[in-house]
Amino acid sequence: MDLKDKATRMAMSGAVNYISKDPEQNIPKLLTWVDAIDKGDRWGSQRELMHRILEDPDSVWYRFIMDLPRDIDLDVLRTTFINFIVNAGLMGYPKQRALAEELGCNIPWAILMDPTSACNLRCTGCWAAEYGDQLNMTYDEMDDIIGQAKELGTYFFLFSGGEPLVRKADIIKLCEAHPDCEFAAFTNGTLIDEAFADEMLRVRNFIPAISVEGFEEATDSRRGRGTFERVERAMAILKAKRLPFGISCCYTSQNVNVIGSEEYFDQMISWGAKFCWLFTYMPVGREAVPELMVSAEQRRSMYEQVRTFRQTKPLFTLDFWNDGEYVSGCIAGGRRYLHINAGGDMEPCAFIHYSDSNIREKTLLDALKSPLFMAYHDGQPFSDNHLRPCPLLDNQGALAGMVDGARARSTDLQDPEDVHELSDKCRDAAEGWATVADGLWEKTRTAE
Repeated sequence: MDLKDKATRMAMSGAVNYISKDPEQNIPKLLTWVDAIDKGDRWGSQRELMHRILEDPDSVWYRFIMDLPRDIDLDVLRTTFINFIVNAGLMGYPKQRALAEELGCNIPWAILMDPTSACNLRCTGCWAAEYGDQLNMTYDEMDDIIGQAKELGTYFFLFSGGEPLVRKADIIKLCEAHPDCEFAAFTNGTLIDEAFADEMLRVRNFIPAISVEGFEEATDSRRGRGTFERVERAMAILKAKRLPFGISCCYTSQNVNVIGSEEYFDQMISWGAKFCWLFTYMPVGREAVPELMVSAEQRRSMYEQVRTFRQTKPLFTLDFWNDGEYVSGCIAGGRRYLHINAGGDMEPCAFIHYSDSNIREKTLLDALKSPLFMAYHDGQPFSDNHLRPCPLLDNQGALAGMVDGARARSTDLQDPEDVHELSDKCRDAAEGWATVADGLWEKTRTAE
């Protein structure tokens, strides 16, 4: 880290302290200062967004920002701001783009990896369970991946599984070893207790995204009786200790009306969640149920609901597929993120279980230059309509062509799935969504 970066981080740390004393008075003053020093317009779009928010004290985002110092522990907020905004964003992202240009391959902004395939629950329809419970990445392997990634400018790491908090001790150890990184996990939440929350307060750089897909009856029917109560207890602990957390939701043809309802958004806010990450059901694995895929009209409904609630609900919401318009299409294959499973296989996406590289045999950079990842690099965006970002769900044949061309193998340990059979399961959904998405895209372009 050079002196300029150190000075920037110190300034930002002081800024958080300054803001927390009187957010409504001091945030505008700080923004004026940033305007003055950003001579090269390096943070122009971010400054413009903040000005729009601050000019409307009645907006939901004005209140959201002003409440953060009250709702989140100040030390945690300071660390999150520096690691996520400064390190991963203002410092890391320009380095990633420069290296991507220089090396001619994708460089990820975030890495999702599975510490283990084990889980303390057995949820109906969980594709992660197909990996079995015997796979684990060692602490040293994860530490090495993080070290390699930081050399490329990557400072944001997420954990999935399995249930990643089965390895909670190693996750906390990684947080300690890399205090300049921000860590998150997609977790069922049942292993979060007072002791683990205190560890989160101590390391300050770990944020859980808790999987909740509806209310008590729906949750317990899929995850087991009493699960919903345990998850609510975990969220209550986090809220009481002023620790940030979010919700992760998978919407299906059966629960989409609940997940997209105002009642459910209000419930997530009441629980204390600061963000919600939405995913749609993907028919991955031979035991998958294609009937659970949402229809084109259901997907349109989520698209519209999320955009409405962003203007009215103090909850930062991301929709993994329907937000492709904001990131110019597919973010997988290392363009913004990639996935490493518990066996070390480097996959373009958590929902794409094909690989031609294993992190135990290749460096991270070598894997990013592999045929499969280069096929993603060369093919993105897969559609000029960024509301159709996915090479599997939205662009029939795109994934199969890349997998065949790279001679990638299925990473499903129990019953490897032919990529053409997987693609066939998505054909009707892709065709149905194309018509709807093209209409939405045209409307969006016209409005601009």
